[in-house]
Amino acid sequence: MGHLSGFLSGNHVPIEEKTASHIDVVAGPEDAGQRVDRWLATKIEGVSRARVQALIREGHVSAGDTIREPRTPVKPGLTYTVSIPPAEESGVQGEEIALDIVYEDEDVIVIDKPAGLVVHPSAGHDAGTLVNALIAHCGDSLSGIGGVKRPGIVHRLDKDTSGLLVIAKSDAAHQGLAEQFKSHGRDGRLHRSYIAFVWGRLPKPAGSIDARLERSRANRLKIAVARGENGREAKTHYEVLDVFPGETPSGDISLLRLVLETGRTHQIRVHLAHIGHPVVGDPTYGAGFKTRLASVRANAKDQATALMRQALHAERLQFEHPITGKKLNFYSKLPLDLERLGEALRPMPSVPTDKRRRRRS
Repeated sequence: MGHLSGFLSGNHVPIEEKTASHIDVVAGPEDAGQRVDRWLATKIEGVSRARVQALIREGHVSAGDTIREPRTPVKPGLTYTVSIPPAEESGVQGEEIALDIVYEDEDVIVIDKPAGLVVHPSAGHDAGTLVNALIAHCGDSLSGIGGVKRPGIVHRLDKDTSGLLVIAKSDAAHQGLAEQFKSHGRDGRLHRSYIAFVWGRLPKPAGSIDARLERSRANRLKIAVARGENGREAKTHYEVLDVFPGETPSGDISLLRLVLETGRTHQIRVHLAHIGHPVVGDPTYGAGFKTRLASVRANAKDQATALMRQALHAERLQFEHPITGKKLNFYSKLPLDLERLGEALRPMPSVPTDKRRRRRS
C-alpha cells in the first residue's frame, strides 16, 4: 500500500494508480476557508475535483474526523488524509478488435476510427465498441477516472463518422485533455477540423453557424436548434473547398472544411441541416436524400447511393500533450468510401469538338 505525503500547501502530490494510496496534505494559513474539495483537487496531481467530491462522500477524506461534505471549509494547521482506493474494473469486457493506432505512449493513444464503430457501450451496443477494443489493447495501463478502470474518453465521434480520436490512458492525462477540450481551442492548445460533403452551394466561401442546441422535443434521440436562449451555446466555422455541380442545382454538392468552436452532440450535422445544407448520406438530419440524389451527376449516383453513412470525417487533430506539453498534430486522409465519392463527383474532362471529330475520322 502506498503512502505519499505533502507538507506544503503549494505541493502537488502524485498518486499511485496501481494500488491504494494514502496522501497527507497540510493546510497552511493561506488555505483557510477554501472549500475542501476544490483545495484538495489542486494539491493531488491527476485527480479531478469530481473525483475528490466522490471520495469525500464515500468517507475517504479525514482531518482527525471523517469529512463527508465537499463544501467543508479548510482549517489551517490540520493534516488532511485522502485515501484513494485502487480503481475498480469497469465490468466492460475487452475484445480483440483491430485498431488503426496513429500514436501511442504511456499516457495517450490516438486512433483513426472507421465509420461504423461505436465509441462507448450503450443500449443496443454493449459489445464491439471502441472501449471494448481499448480495454483489450491497453490492459492494466487504463486510467481510473471516477474510481473505475476504463479508457479516458474525453471526446467522441458518432458511430458513422470516421476520423481521429485521442484517448487518455492515465488519470493525469485524462484531466489535462479534458481541460483542453473544455476550452475547444480558444486558448490555442486544441484544434480539430472535419471534412464533409454537403448538399447544395453555400452562399459564401466561408462563414460561421451560431445556433444553440438542445434535445429535440419531438424526438429525444435527436438534437435540434434551440428556441430563443434555451439549449447550449454551439458555434461551427466552415470553409468551402470545392463545389460539384449536379444535373440540376438541387443535385449540387459542396466539399467543406469545418472547425468546431464548441463540441456539442451532433453539432456539425444539426448546424448544416439548419442552414439547408445537410451532410450527404445523413440518415437522421438529411431529409430528402432520394429526391436530391435524382439530380446528382450520373457517374456519381452509384457512389452516393452506396454510401452507408454520413459523409463526415474528422480530418485533423492537434493538441498539447497533457503531460509533456509537447504540441502533437495528426492528419487523417479521407477513407476510401469518401475518396471514391469525391472522385465520382468531379466532372469528366470535356473534349474539344475538333478533337472529337478527329477521333471519329
